[in-house]
Amino acid sequence: MDRWQYLMVLGACLVVTLPLELFGRGVYRQPRRLAAAVLPVAAVFIAWDAIAVAADVWWYDERYLVGLVAPGELPLEELLFFVVVPICGLLTYSAVSFILAVLRALLTKARQR
Repeated sequence: MDRWQYLMVLGACLVVTLPLELFGRGVYRQPRRLAAAVLPVAAVFIAWDAIAVAADVWWYDERYLVGLVAPGELPLEELLFFVVVPICGLLTYSAVSFILAVLRALLTKARQR
């Protein structure tokens, strides 16, 4: 079970934030915008990670990895981290922005009465 922990945490992050898609314009409903926000940043951090691993600055405990390794000696879980976490952050930001906008509109409407 230890080998699946990293993937399970990433999956849990996606599951917990999935309902946030219902607020506002959504994140998954705008795939081009999502890709434009996530992929360039992920590319930079993946490169940074690969350089750090090659320089022995850090490493990954194989007990918590499924064993699939990408070029640059980066485990699958680490690559997914740089996609999943920003998506969860975007979902949270989008939902909070929408909720705050609704609350501001309600407050403005209440003040006008």
